[in-house]
Amino acid sequence: MMTAALAESHPITPILEMRAISKTFPGVKALDDVNIALFPGEVTALIGENGAGKSTLVKILTGIYPSDEGEIHIDGRPVTFGNAQAAIDHGVTAIHQETVLFDELSVAENIFIGHAPKTSLGLVNWKGVNARALALLHSLESNIDPRTRLKDLSIAQRHLVAIARALSVDARIVIMDEPTAALSRKEVDDLFQIVKRLKAQGKAILFISHKFDEVYEIADNYAVFRDGKAVGSGALADISQNDIVRLMVGRSIEHAFPKVDIPLGETVLKVENYSHPTEFRDISFELRKGEILGIYGLVGAGRSEICQSLFGVTRPSGGRLELDGKEIQIRSPGDAIHAGIVYVPEERGRHGAVLQLPIYQNISLPSLGRTSRSGFLRAAEELALARTYAERFDLRAAALSVPVGTLSGGNQQKVVIGKWLATQPKILILDEPTKGIDIGSKAAVHAFISELAGEGLSIIMVSSELPEILGMSDRVLVMREGLSAGLFERAGMSAETLVRAATGNA
Repeated sequence: MMTAALAESHPITPILEMRAISKTFPGVKALDDVNIALFPGEVTALIGENGAGKSTLVKILTGIYPSDEGEIHIDGRPVTFGNAQAAIDHGVTAIHQETVLFDELSVAENIFIGHAPKTSLGLVNWKGVNARALALLHSLESNIDPRTRLKDLSIAQRHLVAIARALSVDARIVIMDEPTAALSRKEVDDLFQIVKRLKAQGKAILFISHKFDEVYEIADNYAVFRDGKAVGSGALADISQNDIVRLMVGRSIEHAFPKVDIPLGETVLKVENYSHPTEFRDISFELRKGEILGIYGLVGAGRSEICQSLFGVTRPSGGRLELDGKEIQIRSPGDAIHAGIVYVPEERGRHGAVLQLPIYQNISLPSLGRTSRSGFLRAAEELALARTYAERFDLRAAALSVPVGTLSGGNQQKVVIGKWLATQPKILILDEPTKGIDIGSKAAVHAFISELAGEGLSIIMVSSELPEILGMSDRVLVMREGLSAGLFERAGMSAETLVRAATGNA
């Protein structure tokens, strides 16, 4: 994957080129005039932060999204991917981190679902299905029996089935999207042997990963995306890891976030050796009054899982919590709310708000004890409570009686935060607080997060966006693969430092 100029200088003719590709969603330009080329027998690593445009590019390349502008060329000829099948018909296939497979079906059925070989009568040729599945698995040096039910396989074996499924079509271009996320080192080595065989067969491979050690082990070329633009590309041998990090995070954040520096107060929450059976282990930190503690890490690092456990959504397997110097047990969200801990989830539409209900009922929902008498709700008190927070956050809505689902993303987020602030908490946990919000609304959300901290509220903020983490946090806890990779003070903290910690490239 390279810029157009570099593609022209490459000694091999590209199999695929994406020229001047742009894609805009409401309020967000996901891709901006991107040029890409993939070459036979070579692996190109696509690198970038979450939100850099990698997933959008993959969806355009696999026919899920149409591009707004630009062209796709295969073997020098323009093609159009009107749907996912069209991309497959042109030899493009993808192996996703979470490919949908079916536990109750056999391995062979999973591999050929939707395109099984047929008999002359149009029926599924089950003998052919099993034989072709066996041949595919053997080509991957796997001894899995194609008749085995998927539910009886290990995670690594399921991953091999997903690869076999992707290769069951006549693919020339293979996309691997975070393929090693759930694999052990031995399984990663096995996967890389498969990648080398695919290279030897002349396939062009797009390899998406945050793990620099893997990128340098397997890739020939690189492309770095930032904010929807290709900001650097070339031969991987010609660039250092440090330079790639600088390309990934090279944004000025000094004036982008309204962070107010205030003296921090006493410790409000103390977390010691906090662990979960499967998601995180031995996490320790303190949260002070008025502090914004950022939590940063790659997808799957355990960030959201810690927050959900602190809010009582899941049970920890060990560790100790102290609130205001006293040990507490959080067994349910009710316990957390009673203790003064509230949680704004990442998926506000699914878990944070009831989109069909009006604004005032959403805001009053956790505080019904304050807005009811003798078991009966009082609409006037609900409206008064909602008005307080709507005015405080400059909520833009025609009336408090309109459904939350009719609001913009930024205003929906204000409703969800207002709902929890109405409970008068001590600790506010924000999971990706500006996800899916346009730039103007992000600034408004950041402003009142800073205002809340200035009033003494303690805030934990999970974010995948480095500028947000750097611009808003007093300290940052970096997580990697369920463990703490470091706790960094604001003074002297840099994007490069956090990325290295999150990727294990310190």
